[in-house]
Amino acid sequence: MAHSQEPASMRLRLVACEVLYREFCHVVASSPHTVDIEFVAKGLHDLGAEPMRSRLQAVLDCIPEGVYDAVLLGYGLCNNGIAGLVATTAPLVVPRAHDCMTLFLGSRQRYEEYFHTHPGVYFKTSGWIERGGIAEDLMPQTVQHRVGMDRTYTELVEKYGEDNAEYLYEMLCDTTRNYSQFTFIEMGVEPDDRFEQQTGREAQERGWKFEKVQGDLRLLRKLVNGEWDPEEFLTVPPGHRITAPLDSHIIASEKCVEL
Repeated sequence: MAHSQEPASMRLRLVACEVLYREFCHVVASSPHTVDIEFVAKGLHDLGAEPMRSRLQAVLDCIPEGVYDAVLLGYGLCNNGIAGLVATTAPLVVPRAHDCMTLFLGSRQRYEEYFHTHPGVYFKTSGWIERGGIAEDLMPQTVQHRVGMDRTYTELVEKYGEDNAEYLYEMLCDTTRNYSQFTFIEMGVEPDDRFEQQTGREAQERGWKFEKVQGDLRLLRKLVNGEWDPEEFLTVPPGHRITAPLDSHIIASEKCVEL
């Protein structure tokens, strides 16, 4: 009697943003593969594209050669923060996503549809609430700090006077002025409803709308399960780098040119 052959188990390395901590731990626990995880501080997103790329490349360069079948990147394009990353010791597998909200909602199509029908929406998840701050050692290097966006109204008054401070605070520091709704994405891995309730209270305090939607772990699960459909994932061979071609595929790869 013929027996069906079990798919070969792979050893994978996952490098992911810590705002996806609960979600990735959940899907890795049921992956058929051995997945070693390294979470990176959320604050990299606030440093700007080049510093973010540089720090992520340093993480990738430290992964030992010959140990992993592939390295998984738990990021979206993130304002071009992953553009230019080079696959070094193993193939690099990356979701085709503009940012992490695609990963939380499960597909590019769903994210785009929701974003276009809900202008002014600010998304919240458990990770964005409990890990959404910027690490103290990264704060001086953030774009916000370099241009003064993290200053309080009182600090601006002391430096520029009350008339100028009001204008500067509205233009530079009030980063939520273009938003009018909080949407909490429930991923099914939350311990209770504390994060949803916190988001609802904050919406009420601001006079914003509030909505809860169900997230979808499918992209995260497919990533750690080795189900890398080319329409949803880019596989970057060693010696190639990620590019951002500004088309519907979001990311592509090209061979590194030796200098």
